[in-house]
Amino acid sequence: MWSWSEGRDEVSQMSATTQPSTTDDETASKEERLKAFLSRKAEDGELYFKSKFIADEVGLSPKEIGALMVKLKDSASELEIEKWSYTSATTWRIESV
Repeated sequence: MWSWSEGRDEVSQMSATTQPSTTDDETASKEERLKAFLSRKAEDGELYFKSKFIADEVGLSPKEIGALMVKLKDSASELEIEKWSYTSATTWRIESV
């Protein structure tokens, strides 16, 4: 007979063996790819976008783009990055500095 405590132990064991899906090098590469894309697009002025609309173009998921945008906001000194709107999906505003 299965009990709740046995099930909880099994879940804990499974969670403990889960490996991260990306390495630091892969994340850095994705971050550089996104930064290069945004820099090119912002050369002509302000750029407004939602992650889901550029995902295919940069080869990243909208979720990955959102996570990387938060990092780039603090690290990409050549870009001004701002969360501009929160309706249905975040709109980002990018401008070259």
